[in-house]
Amino acid sequence: MNLLQALFFPPEQPGGVSSMIPYLQERFRSSRWEMDLFWLPKRIRGKGHEEISFETFDWTFYGESPVVQKYIQTYRDYIWWTKLRMTKKYDLIHAHHPIAGLAMKKIYPEIPLIQTLHSSYERELILNGAIIEGGLEHQFLVSIYRELEHVSDRLMTVSRSFADYLAPYIDRPDGVGVIPNGFDEKRFKPVPHDNDIPQLVTVTRLVPAKGIDTLFRACAELKKRNHEYVLHIIGDGPCRAELELLAQNLGIYNETIFYGYTLHPEEFMPFFDIFVLPSRAEAFGSVFAEAALSCLALVGTNVGGIPEQIEDGVNGLLVDPDDELALAEALEKVITDPGYRYELSRSAWDKAKSLYSLTRVANELKKTYLQYQPGLKG
Repeated sequence: MNLLQALFFPPEQPGGVSSMIPYLQERFRSSRWEMDLFWLPKRIRGKGHEEISFETFDWTFYGESPVVQKYIQTYRDYIWWTKLRMTKKYDLIHAHHPIAGLAMKKIYPEIPLIQTLHSSYERELILNGAIIEGGLEHQFLVSIYRELEHVSDRLMTVSRSFADYLAPYIDRPDGVGVIPNGFDEKRFKPVPHDNDIPQLVTVTRLVPAKGIDTLFRACAELKKRNHEYVLHIIGDGPCRAELELLAQNLGIYNETIFYGYTLHPEEFMPFFDIFVLPSRAEAFGSVFAEAALSCLALVGTNVGGIPEQIEDGVNGLLVDPDDELALAEALEKVITDPGYRYELSRSAWDKAKSLYSLTRVANELKKTYLQYQPGLKG
C-alpha cells in the first residue's frame, strides 16, 4: 500500500507532527507498505494563482481580512507546489494540516483522504491576540472544519477533548476518530540523577497561549517562600524579550535560563526533574508525553487534551490556567517531596509507554489505513 503523509511544516519544525510522522516511516518499512512525506517549503510564497472555492461556505464573505487572504494564498501555494512536484500515485493520503488536506483532495479527488487535526489554530490566534473571538477570521477558520469533513473520507484528531471542541462546527461529530500522537520509545532514555536543587523545565513556543507569564509569577511566589530551583526555558518565539523583562521585574531572572530553540530537547530532558507548562489551550500537548517518557514529574493545566494525559495526583498535577498561586502550590509539592515527585514521574512514564508508544499508534494507523484497501492484512 502506497501512503502519503501530507504535512504543512517541514518535518524538523517543532510540534506534535514532527514528533511522530517522520519516525513512522521506519515502522511502515516493509514489502506491504511504502510511505512518503510531503510538505510546503518555507520559500514557496505567493506562487499560486488557483481560483479557490469551497463546497460548504463562501470564503469571500470573509475575504477583506488580511489573515484570511494569507490563508487562501497559502492554500494556493500548496496547490501550486503539489502540482509541480507530485508525480507518484498513492493509494491513500493522510493529511496533518487543513491546507494540506484541502489541496490534496482538490488535486486528487479520487484518492481516499484521511485528515487529522492536531490543533485549534483559531484558538491559539485568539489567545495570542492575533484575532478577535467571533470576528471574521474566527468565523472563517471554524468554517474550514465542515469543509474538511465534507472532503475527507475520515476526519480524525488527537484527543477526545479536541473531538468535542469540533462538534459544533461539523455535521457528524460521532464520526470523528481519535488517535493520540505516538512517540518513538528509543528516543527517550530516562537517566538516574540526583540534583541538589530541583530543575524545572518547559519546552514550548514563547507565545501568550502557553502561559509562561503565569509560570514566572508562580516561580516568583516559590522564591518568596524561600524554595530553591532553576527554571530552564527551551524554545523561542515573539514573546521572548517580553518574558525576559518579566523575569527581571519579578526578581527570578537569575533562576531562569533561556535556551532558545533546540532541535532535540529529548536528548537532555531526562536530566531535569519537573516538567511544567501552564498552557491556556492545548489540543493534545505532545511535550507532556515526551516529558513523561523522559521520566519527569508533570505539572500542567486542566485544559484541552492535557487532562487525558495527566490524572491529577496519580501521574502528575493539574491546575486551572492563569492561577499562579495554584501553580506555585503544585510546584511546591513536587519540589519539596522528592519521593512524591518520583512516584508521579514513574506513573507518568508507565502510562506514556503504554498509551503513547509509536508502536501502538502505528498499529492503530495500519488498521485505519487498511479500511481503504479491502483484502489487505497488516
